[in-house]
Amino acid sequence: MANLADEYGTDVEIYVKALTTTIHADTPTGAPAKLHDLLDRLGLERQEVRTAGPVYIWHVVPEHLGADEQKRLASRAIPVLLMAGYEVNCDPEVVDEAAFQQAVREIRSGKRAIAQQHPAPVASPSRPAPSRRIP
Repeated sequence: MANLADEYGTDVEIYVKALTTTIHADTPTGAPAKLHDLLDRLGLERQEVRTAGPVYIWHVVPEHLGADEQKRLASRAIPVLLMAGYEVNCDPEVVDEAAFQQAVREIRSGKRAIAQQHPAPVASPSRPAPSRRIP
C-alpha cells in the first residue's frame, strides 16, 4: 500500500486520493495512537487494513459532506495538528484558506484548545522539507 507519510517522512500527509474526490490523511506506519485519536476528534474517519505484516491506518474526510465542507474540515485540522507538534504536509488543492485562518484565530483566542490537551510527539530526526508534490 502506498503511504505518503512514510514516503515523505512526515507525520500527516493530506491530499486528494488519485482518481477520486476523497481527501486522505496518511500517517506513518506505526504512528502513535494519540495522533490517530487526534485525527478522529478533528472529524476525520479512521480506516484500517490489516495484513500479515503491518497494520495500515489512515483517515479520510467524511464523504457525506459536500466538497467545500470537506476542504473546510481538512483545512481546520491543519493548525491543530501543527500546534500539537506534528509535521503536516497538505496539497494546496485541499486548502480552504478562510477555514484555515479561522482555525488559527480560534486557537490564538483559546476557543480551540484541542491541541493543548495533548503533548507534542517525540521529535524525530529532521529531514529536508519535500518539494510540492501532487499524488
